[in-house]
Amino acid sequence: MNIAPELIHIAVALAAIAAFIGLNGLVLVWLERKVAGHIQRRPGPYEVGPWGLLQPVADAVKLVGKQLVRPKVADPWLYWSAPLLSFTPVFLLFLTIPFGPRLIGMEFNLGLLLILAFSGLNVLALCLAGWSSANKYSLLGAARAVAQSIAYEIPLLLAVLAIAFQFGTLNLSTIVHHQGPMPWQWNVMTQPLAFIIYFICAVAETNRAPFDLPEAESELTAGFHTEYSGMAFGLFFLAEYAYIIVISCVATVLFLGGWHGPGAPGFWWFLLKVYALIMVIIWLRWTYPRVRFDQLLNINWKWLLPLALVNLLLTLIFVKM
Repeated sequence: MNIAPELIHIAVALAAIAAFIGLNGLVLVWLERKVAGHIQRRPGPYEVGPWGLLQPVADAVKLVGKQLVRPKVADPWLYWSAPLLSFTPVFLLFLTIPFGPRLIGMEFNLGLLLILAFSGLNVLALCLAGWSSANKYSLLGAARAVAQSIAYEIPLLLAVLAIAFQFGTLNLSTIVHHQGPMPWQWNVMTQPLAFIIYFICAVAETNRAPFDLPEAESELTAGFHTEYSGMAFGLFFLAEYAYIIVISCVATVLFLGGWHGPGAPGFWWFLLKVYALIMVIIWLRWTYPRVRFDQLLNINWKWLLPLALVNLLLTLIFVKM
């Protein structure tokens, strides 16, 4: 068996993913600032380039040029490995996502399982960052990140399992093929509760407001990455936006028909749905205040988890019948 073409295909896919992550990081930084500006009745960045389009580039150059500083009492190996551990799994997560009918890095029957498994490494990176920094605010942020991630992973998995049981597969391409081009043929119509649970949990898993307790600038300075500067902080920043894209891509595949759309299916339908979800996530950040930590856990254990269990049970009954 000749594996050279497959290796070349994966190498090209990884290069394309790297370019996609970098470009989307710049786009989302600009988009978030613009949306925040308009919600707060101000223009947002507009001085650097037309409509402030070059502001994210200026920010990136500034981060690259900043000195990497490590606290003297911080553990050097764990301190520097944390941002790398947060960012590196992103490439594997994008490999199995079908962006189009033939636009996928690696066809994998357990693609959904791979995404769920490797996305869990991010919480380990946040834990290492907070613990190794030898800073009380960083440690508190890390503890919050672990508690939050463990709590919200459970209803998220149950929501995803409802779709997996419905179609009897963990292959993302197969799940897309079971959906049609029209909105009423998408899984969001048959599994609306699973979609809502998944989306809320995904926002919490990516530490976005109103669930940004691990960072909480007004309480913990900057949380788990208080002691990071330069591109070490930049990797955490870029990883956060990459995980937002991943959770939006998975939501599009599972619930919104993937690349299907009225007319011809294709890559642009997929991107349109992904960015629509990202716009909602950005809108939530600049609209709702941060919840307290007890409220965050109560939302999960008292509401999301019971609802996810009921939804999964109803799905199993429906599939059995």
